[in-house]
Amino acid sequence: MFVIRRDLDNPILSPRREHPWEALAVFNPSVIREKNGWKMYYRALSNPSALVSSYAGQSTIGEAFSEDGTHFNVRRQILVPEQSWESFGCEDPRVTIFEGVSYLSYTALGGYPFSKDTIKVGIAVARDGKNFTERHLVTPFNAKAFALFPERIDGKVAALLTIHTDEPPAEICLAYADHINDFWSPDFWNEWYTSWQSHKLSFKRNNNDHIEVGSVPILTKDGWLIFYSYIENYFGGSERVFSVEAALLDRDDPSKIINRTESIFVPEEIYELYGLVPNIVFPTSATILRGSQASTATVDAWLPQQDMLEIWYGAADTVCAKASVKLNDLLRDLDPEKPARTFTRSEKNPILAPHGDGFESHEVLNAAAIDIDGSVYILYRAMDAANTSTIGLAISHDGITINERLPEPIYAPRADFEMKKGSATGNSGCEDPRIVCIGDTLHMTYTAYDGVHVPAGAISSISVEDFLARRWEKWSVPFILTPEGVDDKDLALLPEKIGENYLLYHRINNQICADLLPDLSSGKCASRCIEVIAPRLGMWDGLKVGSTAPPIKVGNNWLMIYHGVSRHGTYRLGAVLLDASGTSVLARTADPIFEPIEKYEHEGAVANVVFSCGTVVRGDTIFLYYGAADKVLGVATASLAHIVDALT
Repeated sequence: MFVIRRDLDNPILSPRREHPWEALAVFNPSVIREKNGWKMYYRALSNPSALVSSYAGQSTIGEAFSEDGTHFNVRRQILVPEQSWESFGCEDPRVTIFEGVSYLSYTALGGYPFSKDTIKVGIAVARDGKNFTERHLVTPFNAKAFALFPERIDGKVAALLTIHTDEPPAEICLAYADHINDFWSPDFWNEWYTSWQSHKLSFKRNNNDHIEVGSVPILTKDGWLIFYSYIENYFGGSERVFSVEAALLDRDDPSKIINRTESIFVPEEIYELYGLVPNIVFPTSATILRGSQASTATVDAWLPQQDMLEIWYGAADTVCAKASVKLNDLLRDLDPEKPARTFTRSEKNPILAPHGDGFESHEVLNAAAIDIDGSVYILYRAMDAANTSTIGLAISHDGITINERLPEPIYAPRADFEMKKGSATGNSGCEDPRIVCIGDTLHMTYTAYDGVHVPAGAISSISVEDFLARRWEKWSVPFILTPEGVDDKDLALLPEKIGENYLLYHRINNQICADLLPDLSSGKCASRCIEVIAPRLGMWDGLKVGSTAPPIKVGNNWLMIYHGVSRHGTYRLGAVLLDASGTSVLARTADPIFEPIEKYEHEGAVANVVFSCGTVVRGDTIFLYYGAADKVLGVATASLAHIVDALT
C-alpha cells in the first residue's frame, strides 16, 4: 500500500502576468536535481499572437530554479520556435543528463490547426548543461513525449516515446540506437517505423484510450520506474478521464514490463479541476529525495530514513504541481511476488460457509466483529432460501478458528421496516451489521430492508452483560437512524464519543458521510452529510465508496478501512487516516489494500467482491472479517504498524 501526498504549497509554479511569454499558463514540468537545488523546465503559454495565430497561444520552454524543491524563482525563457517544424510552438519538455550532456526533448508544433501531420518530436542539446545551442527534429512521423534513458542499456542508447498521439492507436514504444545522434536521423526512424508494433509496450486497455510517456525513467533497485498519463475515452467520444499510472520495467530489458499499477492519481484539487483545460493531471517528471534529504520536505511526518519519490505534473493545463510517495512503498506495490496486497488470507478460508437448511442455508457474509474477554464474537449476515437476512453468531478464540457457531440467529427482523413486503423470495431483513462497545453497551448498526422501500440504516443495542449471557431478547427495539426515503447504508459508529456526541458514518449515494448525534434514542437520525471521502473518478474506487468496520484508534487519530467499487463493479478495500475529529482526512491510500484474488472471491452470488464490516486488533495484528463474492466469510490479517506507517 502507498499514499500519494500533494505538496502543501501547490501549485508550485503559476503564470506570471508580467511575463507575456508565460502569462496564460505554465505546466508540464521536467525537473532535474543539481547539487544546490532543483532545476525545472516547463511549458510556458502566452496569450494568442496575431502574427502566429489569433486563436491559440504560443508555447515556449521556460526554466526556473529552487533551492528547496518548492519555491521556484529565477524564471527565464530558454527555448523559442526557430525552425519551420516547430514554428507554432515548443511544448512539454523532458530533460535527461546523458553522458554529461543535457538533452531536452519536446513536442514540436509545425503547423496550425494542430494535427497528426504537424505534431512531432524535437530535441535540444546543451553540451555545457546550460545553453541549448543546437536542436534537431527527431521523428518524421506523429509522436510526442520522447524520454531518453539516463544511461546505456546493454551498450545501446535507449528512449521511450509515444507515437500516433493524435490519431488512434496511441502507443508507448521503446527505441534503441548505437549513437545518440541516430535519434535525429530520418533514415534511423524510417527503418524503425516499418516495424513499430514490435517496439510497443503493452500498457493500453482499450484502443479508444490515450496513453503518453510521462517521466524520464528512474533506475531503482528493482528496475526502471516510469510514470505515464492514461486517458480513458480519449478517442471514443465519451467523457475523457485523465489519470496517472506507474510501471516497473526490467533493468536489462525495458521491453519487459515487470508490473504496473492501475490509475493512482486523478484530478481532485481545485487547481486540477479548474483551468485552461479542466480535470487534468499530467505527469512529466520524477525525482528522488534520498533519506537525509527527505527531512526538508514540507510534510513533517515524513521520516528522514525514507527515500521519497517526487512526482511532478501539470494541473488543468495551467500550473505546475508536485506530489510525493514513499519509494519503497510504491516498489512493494509493484513487486509481482506480493500479489496479496497488504492483508494475508487465512489458510482456513472461507471460515464460514452456508450451512444446513435453515436461516444460513443460502449465504453467510459481511460480519461485524468484537473482541470481549479474549474471544472474538463474529456477528455475520445469514441468508435463508427465501433471501431473508438475519444475524448469526460464531465465536473464535484465536480470531481465525471457529470454536462455536450458534444454531439459531441472535438477531432477526422485528420492525415493520425490515419485514418482507416484496417478492416472497426477494431480499429483505437485517443486513451487514457493524458493532461497537461504548461504555458497557454494544451498539449494532445495520441495513434494514423490506424489499420494497429504499434500504435504511437501523440501530439496536444490548448490554455487554446480556450479550455474554446470550439473552438475545434484550436487544433494544430497533429504529431508523437515516432520513426517510433516502438510500442510506453502511452505517458505523465511531467507538468513542466526540465531546458529548456520537459520530455516525453513513453512505448517501456514492460517498461516505458523517453526522454528530446527541444520543442514540428513538427519533434521532442523521440530518446532514459531512463529507468524509468521495469516489475518485478513474481509480479503483471511482464508482462509490462506503465504510467497512468502525474506525480503529491509532494515537490521537483514526484508521478507517473502506470499500471502493470500480466502474467494472469490483469491490476492493482501501484505508484512510482521519484526524481526532473522525471527519478530516490526513491520508488516503492510492492503491487498494485488499482485493478479490481467490476463486471464492471471484465466484459466488455477486462476483469479484471483498466486503468487510468488522475488524479486531490484537497487538500489532488486524483481523479483517469479510464477505467473499456475497457467499462465504473469510478472514485476513495485516500489521497495524505497517498500515499506519504508510499513512503517516
